[in-house]
Amino acid sequence: MEIKILNLLEGAKHAEGLTVIIDVFRAFSVECYLYQQGVKNIYTVGTIEKAQQLKLEHPEYILVGERDGLLLDGFEYGNSPYFINEAEDIKGSTVVHTTSAGTRGIVNAKNATEIITGSFVNAKAIAKYILHEQPEKVSLVAMGNGGSYEAKEDVLCADYIKSLLLNKDFDLSSLKDKLLNNGGERFHQVDTQDSQPKEDFHLCLDYDKFDFVIRADKVEDDLYKMILINQ
Repeated sequence: MEIKILNLLEGAKHAEGLTVIIDVFRAFSVECYLYQQGVKNIYTVGTIEKAQQLKLEHPEYILVGERDGLLLDGFEYGNSPYFINEAEDIKGSTVVHTTSAGTRGIVNAKNATEIITGSFVNAKAIAKYILHEQPEKVSLVAMGNGGSYEAKEDVLCADYIKSLLLNKDFDLSSLKDKLLNNGGERFHQVDTQDSQPKEDFHLCLDYDKFDFVIRADKVEDDLYKMILINQ
């Protein structure tokens, strides 16, 4: 099994084989919590405009997303696992999800043979799935901030998944300490608690909480349906 760690939007464009698009803070942590809350369907899109179009066509859909970490006008929820956990109207619903990095990574991974999402909250399940599938090539794409510059949490998550695939040790005990002031600062700012609450930091780093993976199946350009696969 050939395992490559790639970075940012350019990395997504060059990903091959079974591809894991990693966005820890917070896109693909959020999708795990959405499924935990009982949503029926999740669609990911790369642009705000596509999300708004789907909302016009299906007013019952719930829009979840962000740009620069902040809630978008006309969206019911931001990209926050804490507020998703507090939501009372999403069970059984269809969600449309768009973010600055993660969902854009999916729509740009055009050379991948299969796409699954990556985060710490289901990293062990991801490795188990890959080992079961035994693909010739694996691309672990650390999407970073906005898909443009490195985010330490995504790089560490890629390293963790790779260590699981290779049966090597990885120290998770210091994970929060490493990230508190190296990517986690945004969750401890007083003026953005309505969109990036402090609870998100801990929820996104609750490693190996879920035993499922989420696969992205292409419906059309810029539209993917997320498929929950229980292990």
